Amino acid sequence: MYPQSSQKKYWTFKSEQELAELRLKQNRNFIARHGTEMSEEQKSSFFLSADEERLLLKQYELQLKEFCKRFEPPMPKYVVGTAFHYFKRFYLNNSSMDYHPKEILATCVYLSCKVEEFNVSIGQFVANIKGDRNKAMDIILSNELLLMQELNYYLTIHNPFRPIEGFLIDIKTRFNMSNPDRLRPGIDDFIDKTFLTDAPLTYAPSQIALAAVLHAASKEQENLDKYVTESLFGTAKDKLPVLIEAVRRVRSMVRTIELPQKDKVRALEKKLEKCRNQENNPDSQIYKQRMKKMYEDEDDAELLSSTYHMNATDTSLEVSQLNSSNSANMSIE
Repeated sequence: MYPQSSQKKYWTFKSEQELAELRLKQNRNFIARHGTEMSEEQKSSFFLSADEERLLLKQYELQLKEFCKRFEPPMPKYVVGTAFHYFKRFYLNNSSMDYHPKEILATCVYLSCKVEEFNVSIGQFVANIKGDRNKAMDIILSNELLLMQELNYYLTIHNPFRPIEGFLIDIKTRFNMSNPDRLRPGIDDFIDKTFLTDAPLTYAPSQIALAAVLHAASKEQENLDKYVTESLFGTAKDKLPVLIEAVRRVRSMVRTIELPQKDKVRALEKKLEKCRNQENNPDSQIYKQRMKKMYEDEDDAELLSSTYHMNATDTSLEVSQLNSSNSANMSIE
């Protein structure tokens, strides 16, 4: 399924460098639009750099993970994986200065619940959010269509969880290893960490799954090299070097994760509040006026539609009455 999927065709990239270039492009585009009257020095001090955006987004990925972990009712892990994919994809096409990550984060999780058929109502969903829940509901629902548009409506996500189950069954049936299920804690921990890297955007789910299995096996002092070379690729050894490099790279990504420092994050949060696009800030007057105008336009459209239907009904009635009158006149004559 994955080789023919939209995920493979449109959302799997060649390298981390390609992702860095996309993020840099969005950063520069935002600054070019909103900093036209500033000097380069002013832009540097006022706006977030691409590296600062990446650091801030890393912090929000951690928040996404924690939000899903404490969610009630308990959230299936494939829903969490899908939410991470949506969040990462969105910020390849947008700057965090345009759309605040805390608002997009909640929308990504809510949309993933719907797509993955984890049935929770919007009321149940916002019950898991601290603060003004009515406001949270409005933000999520107003951002939902935007999110789908920015994902180009490619909403089906192939996570590594199904390939993992396949590997564990295969190891149990074709490889002499006692109780492969004991690898699960190590696998789950590894997969959780891959969502904090760019691995979901650069490698196939099966490659990530195999990296997780091999990592967990090494933690349990088990060697699966023979299983990979003989059982998996015994008849396709030409593909083995590509797989080995992918697994090595995924494990390296997980091993080198750097968590953002809290003091730096706090400083970036303050900077973001100043430089963010106020047209997309629900607390700004510009945003409130734009929403008010949009609702007024919708009301006008509904009123116009209602008036049209009423007039059409009146006209139809008049025509009917005229026809009846003509028929009566004809009969009298």
